Amino acid sequence: MKRGKRLVGNTIIIAIGNLSTKVISFLLLPLYTSILTTSEYGTYDLLITLATFLIPVITLLMEESMFRFLIDCENEEEKKVVVTQTCLYCIVSIIVFSLLIFLVSLFINIPYKYLFILYLISSVMTALKNALTRGLGKIKLFSLTNFLSSLIIIILNIIFIAKLRIGVSGLLLSSILGHVIISFIVFVILKIWKYVSINNLNVRKMKEMIKYSLPLVPNSISWAVINLSDRLVVTSFLGTSANGIYSVSYKFPTIIDTIYGFFYTAWKEEAAKTLKDSDSSLFYNKVYSVLKNFMWSITIGLLSFLPFIFNLLVNSSFNQAYLYIPVLLVAIYYSNIAGYYGGIFTAYKDTKVMGITTIIGALINLFVDLLLIKYIGIWAAAVSTLMSTMFVYIFRRVKLRKYVNLNENKIYFILSLISLIITLFSYYSKNLILQILALIVIIGYCIFLNKTIISIFYKKFKKIINKG
Repeated sequence: MKRGKRLVGNTIIIAIGNLSTKVISFLLLPLYTSILTTSEYGTYDLLITLATFLIPVITLLMEESMFRFLIDCENEEEKKVVVTQTCLYCIVSIIVFSLLIFLVSLFINIPYKYLFILYLISSVMTALKNALTRGLGKIKLFSLTNFLSSLIIIILNIIFIAKLRIGVSGLLLSSILGHVIISFIVFVILKIWKYVSINNLNVRKMKEMIKYSLPLVPNSISWAVINLSDRLVVTSFLGTSANGIYSVSYKFPTIIDTIYGFFYTAWKEEAAKTLKDSDSSLFYNKVYSVLKNFMWSITIGLLSFLPFIFNLLVNSSFNQAYLYIPVLLVAIYYSNIAGYYGGIFTAYKDTKVMGITTIIGALINLFVDLLLIKYIGIWAAAVSTLMSTMFVYIFRRVKLRKYVNLNENKIYFILSLISLIITLFSYYSKNLILQILALIVIIGYCIFLNKTIISIFYKKFKKIINKG
């Protein structure tokens, strides 16, 4: 019970710190799509996706290793050794990669080259900041600083895009300043200089940490490749305007990914702490059941609600994005559940299976992309993403049996499939009456799926009211 409360509590803290800015950022979509052209938005999206691919290569995900190893540290001296290995490695690596990118740009045109390099540096700083605050148990500081960083980025976006009209440069510059300012403040608050010292350099510990994080790199890169290959293939065959449309369609599934991210950040820590408990399997199953029901409710709930709000949020030049959203929503759902499995693998420090599954998934994604792009256009990117994420979901599900058996409810699966069919039919029908009826049905089904959670929150709310 204590573990469940701690998991829920940490998830809520993380969500509070991030949800408001994520909502505001999403609501700014009309601003972006009205001022930026489809080509500009496509270029920006491509750069961010490329950065997402490069960052794990630059850091070797040593920040993830730092987070996991800090959980096991028993004293301050052990923490200093862990933090030192991570920071020193990342500093050297970012310098080397910055020089490499600059040299490559002499032969290959990289748009917004200097801003792109600065964006990479600021993103590495943020990754270190996040891992350090979480690893030291400063979950409230982690949440607050992410909120402030997002807030700064949003405000600067409005100034640079709406006021100064500097387009893609403004979007990149906003992120750079938001990341750097907050990361610097956190490093000062935590007095990072007390943790980092050349005297704490320990080659043996660094090898141990890299041994843990290295298999995570293919996992992280492969997820990035799934996104990057979509963007590169669409851009190469259909142009940056088509990529701009596809990236807008991906904005809506990102809502689900963001909500899941609040949970996953807390889950990785809780999964590791629960590992030694005798009833860990029971706990994993309870969380799994609640998570699947909740995430599916968010998926079909958003899908049934979108017909009423899409035109309000997106400029008419991006209307084609409406077509691809359902496929991407389902893909993100399976990606998130596969991520839940990944949390358990990480707890057992079995990171190899995560890398293997996502590498194969990335190859499937690229193959299907190239095979279909000439025949079905942007649909190829959406379909390939769904196929690759479903593969990772199924493969990890099978491999997870080595550690824990997760129970599946067949009746819920059938009902969920029926709910998806109803939602898809109404979504593409463009019939207002059908869409309203589907929305009512889906709301009722979502309440049914989450009746346990709703009951718990209702009892707590009632208790608070009675006390008042």
